[in-house]
Amino acid sequence: MFMKILYVLSLLISFGTIACPSLLDTDMRILDSSESENLCKYENKVLLVVNVASRCGYTYQYDSLQKLYTEYKDNDFVILGIPSRDFMFQEFKDESDVAEFCSTEYGVTFPMFATSKVTGPKANPFYVKLKQRTGYQPKWNFNKFLISRDAKIIKTYDQKIEPDSSKFISDLESLL
Repeated sequence: MFMKILYVLSLLISFGTIACPSLLDTDMRILDSSESENLCKYENKVLLVVNVASRCGYTYQYDSLQKLYTEYKDNDFVILGIPSRDFMFQEFKDESDVAEFCSTEYGVTFPMFATSKVTGPKANPFYVKLKQRTGYQPKWNFNKFLISRDAKIIKTYDQKIEPDSSKFISDLESLL
């Protein structure tokens, strides 16, 4: 009997792994940590993926991103922040400085991942997938990808589109 239960559990785990959309099936290291998590953790959620930087003219967008996350997280909305130094090195080199800045200056509580490249041949694997599916690659900090619950990329936004703009909120609410 024990072996049958073990077999059924292993099948369920296998099917759960197989069911994860390929876009999300990526391991990402958590900011200022040696731990990683697979983005399948965010399956069936509406996602906003943002390449962020702490010393950019658009850094103030952290404030509206955090407000969005606070307001909609109970509706299975998650923001994934990915710091990058791709654009004029506007992110701190030390991840502990990034984590401290985000926490103390903007009270960021949404998931933040390790600083990584989001453009070019050395882009992190998740951003490679985003570009393959959309043809879009960030051209500056605070570019955004809106992803539906079924892991379809709905829309991309450049840094000039504010996260609290009526246009973005309308797009987001249509998915919730």
